[in-house]
Amino acid sequence: QVQLVESGGGLVQPGGSLRLSCAASGFTFSSYWMYWVRQAPGKGREWVSSISRGAITTYYADSVKGRFTISRDNAKNTLYLQMNSLKPEDTGLYYCAGGRDSDWAKYIYWGQGTQVTVSS
Repeated sequence: QVQLVESGGGLVQPGGSLRLSCAASGFTFSSYWMYWVRQAPGKGREWVSSISRGAITTYYADSVKGRFTISRDNAKNTLYLQMNSLKPEDTGLYYCAGGRDSDWAKYIYWGQGTQVTVSS
């Protein structure tokens, strides 16, 4: 069956870094756009970043541009999110998702999430 399994979350101080991973299985990973979406406590889902099938095109929310980097390894069926200069407002549950185009809201596959907490 289809699985998206996120890992790499944790507690980090402001200004620190984390690298999230998302291991995909059960579908042809390289045929899908992939996204990172987060949800802060008590708030709705917020799109963070997207990457095209061949990693040629990437998009970022303004709130993370210049601090986060999305990447993928299609040989390993894995999606990554390198997060630097973390801020308390980056705290939340981070999900990876997959879809057929750049519109994350039309996702087809969704992971269970990994918690990121930025606090001193």
